Amino acid sequence: MSQIIFFRTTLFFYFLGCILFLLNLWDKKTAEEKPAALPISQRVAFIVTGAGFLCHTTALFIQLQSGVPFGSLKEAISFFAWAIVLIFFWVELRYRVYVMGSLILPMAFLSLLSAATLPDNSHPIDPMLKGTLLGIHTTLSLLGIVAFAIAAVSGIMYLVQEGFLKSKQFGPLYHKLPALNLLDQWNKTALFWGIPLLTLGIISGALWSQYAFGSFWSSNSPKQLFSLSAWFFYLIVLQGRVTSGWRARRAALLSIIGFVGIIFIFATLD
Repeated sequence: MSQIIFFRTTLFFYFLGCILFLLNLWDKKTAEEKPAALPISQRVAFIVTGAGFLCHTTALFIQLQSGVPFGSLKEAISFFAWAIVLIFFWVELRYRVYVMGSLILPMAFLSLLSAATLPDNSHPIDPMLKGTLLGIHTTLSLLGIVAFAIAAVSGIMYLVQEGFLKSKQFGPLYHKLPALNLLDQWNKTALFWGIPLLTLGIISGALWSQYAFGSFWSSNSPKQLFSLSAWFFYLIVLQGRVTSGWRARRAALLSIIGFVGIIFIFATLD
């Protein structure tokens, strides 16, 4: 019961955080007009989001006491929302780019809200098949997805900022968004982290499949097939960035497309 209370409290705080961060987008003051100190609306947004994150962390800790984590789709989505908020705090505290919350918090809130609509036993794992290897597989895979989410968010901000520059419309949002080179660096770094994490997640998943079902690969599993396809897709994107000199705009677009595909695989395929 306590876990449910913390879970619902997290939803409440994340919802408030969404509202506050989104309202900041309509603030007509530009970064140049604001004082050096963080505006009061942003301080409240961070405090509210931080309170939600603490509640979410507590709920996950209680969940971990029951055994191997992520034994259901609901638990996996909850961890994804927690991890992406954690990365959000790290990026914001390091770079002081406060507009990122306007994209990350809605993503975390909607993820957690979708998890709340699922029954506790959605896509359950046979208790006999649970073990450390399954926990490693799900954790690495979800962290890879979080990295790709950051790449997609960076890509969205890059395309918006590029649009402002091309149209020469330098409104308040233009001044709140990071420079193109920083957004491109975020995208590249996220891809560099996402590929190895997803690779290790796939390998550990194959090992778990061998242990649980006696086979590394199941031709009857569309999720395995599409997951491998997503891995190839991102590998091509990363290779294009490193060796082929792809433009940042192309990488931004492909990162968004790839993440949409990841969400489809993650949420709809059994």
